[in-house]
Amino acid sequence: MHGIKTNFLTAGSRAIASQSTAVIGLVGTAPDAPADDFPLNGRVLITDVRKALATIGATGTLPAALAAIADVSSPVIVLVRVGVGADAQAQDALTIAGIDKLITAEAELQVRPRILGAPALDSEAVTAHFAGVAKKLRGFLYFAGEGTTVAEALTYRENFGEREMMMIWPNWSSSFAGDAVARAMGLRAQIDADMGWHKTISNVPVTGVTGIAQDVSFALNSTETDAALLNAAGITTLVRFGGGYRYWGNRTCSDEPLYAFESVVRTSQVIADEIEQGLAWAADKPMTVMLVKDTIDTINARLRSYVTAGRLIGGKAWYDPALNQAADLANGQAVIDYDFTGVAPLEGLSLNQRVTDKYYADFASQLAA
Repeated sequence: MHGIKTNFLTAGSRAIASQSTAVIGLVGTAPDAPADDFPLNGRVLITDVRKALATIGATGTLPAALAAIADVSSPVIVLVRVGVGADAQAQDALTIAGIDKLITAEAELQVRPRILGAPALDSEAVTAHFAGVAKKLRGFLYFAGEGTTVAEALTYRENFGEREMMMIWPNWSSSFAGDAVARAMGLRAQIDADMGWHKTISNVPVTGVTGIAQDVSFALNSTETDAALLNAAGITTLVRFGGGYRYWGNRTCSDEPLYAFESVVRTSQVIADEIEQGLAWAADKPMTVMLVKDTIDTINARLRSYVTAGRLIGGKAWYDPALNQAADLANGQAVIDYDFTGVAPLEGLSLNQRVTDKYYADFASQLAA
């Protein structure tokens, strides 16, 4: 080289893009649906819920579920239509096969379903299987509790312990058994779009609701109610106050207390996905000190952006020498740690009221003034 040459370097941290979390994965039946538009056991991307409602027919679970979702929001939906089984066991098998279609939906449709449910088809067997699929998708499953009494709902809740799921009991006053689940899915998508994935579905007015199927006692200032008992067991219930109907409950089915809140689980999922995708550029690059520093800086920049946006309390990435032995590094394997503190919902607020005479202290001066 005789002269001057400029090398264009790409060192430094990279921006990590946001991912869409408001995509619904919906499984159900619709016997009257045209096969061309809604193929049996096929994945269909719906971007206009009202348009889909106009063509899917009137029978099965999907028309009612789509109508309930449309009352609340207009999200993107990955829909899987399954057949109608001859009995409950056959229906479970068909539904489970349809649920599995969601696992590879992203490869075909370029969107990943994150808000999951099979309203009115979510038997115990279906729900147990769907929980595993939710884990694979890093999605969140909403399902209906069984039983007509609080005691029966509490007993049913004991069947589940996964963090990626929320049980809802009872149903809204509707002829559609999956109404509460479908509206929760629609509301979740709307909250994601309006506020973010760090807000739970609890205490947000629900449109299109006229009543609750079972009596659930509730008082904002008491723990001696059905709603409080259900919430303590990790069940989201339905209440009416403040001029509207609302879901009441923030908790998942997790047996790990760190993931008790819906918002923390979804925060964990989103952070993991966005950071993984945002570091794709680093894969197979020569593993130098600068590359590892850039990777850590990239993660920390994203964590700071979450904090600035109010979606995270704090978080940090770091390099631990104890986890990165020379032989592992030479073998192309590196480990970077990061932690985070999610935004917990203000689930309980205690107010201390005191009676005092101190405000009479300057009574005379106030009269003189």
